[in-house]
Amino acid sequence: MSQIPWWGLPLVAVVFALAGAAAAQFVFTRNNHLLSRSRRDRQWYEERKDAYVRLLAAFEHATHRLRTSFDAGEKPPPPLVYVDHVGPALMSVRLLASGPVRSAALAVHLQLERLHGEMNPAGVIGVQPQTHFRELLAQVPLVMQQFEAAIREELGIVDTPPQPSLNGRPKLTR
Repeated sequence: MSQIPWWGLPLVAVVFALAGAAAAQFVFTRNNHLLSRSRRDRQWYEERKDAYVRLLAAFEHATHRLRTSFDAGEKPPPPLVYVDHVGPALMSVRLLASGPVRSAALAVHLQLERLHGEMNPAGVIGVQPQTHFRELLAQVPLVMQQFEAAIREELGIVDTPPQPSLNGRPKLTR
């Protein structure tokens, strides 16, 4: 006769059933966590990208308005119009961005805000206000370029296309 008690076989079956259920629950929880982290990462990337694009577009619009008003010989729009136009996009960048991107965005903002203000001829000795305005306006694309570089670094945007894989199809990274 067998040395196994009558309750041994049901006990082994229950232990293995519980171990299988625990393993399935662990795998489900791990996959769910990885999926939610992937969604959060994608959402983080999209939120920042949208905020940066809105602010870049607002800066470009403000620069274009300044150029056209200067070329037409008109007075630049008042600073409050500029702040009303750029303010919401700038606030979302200030809330979402890292330190270098925030600093670069504020540098562009201060440059444009200075251009929307009154050009004080006494502010720069020996320089006419029109020349000073034109020089400051020419510096805006340079400061914007630094802002764009900070955005590219934070978001991991590279200038080169992805390398093709061995089978000839491009790799999908995101």
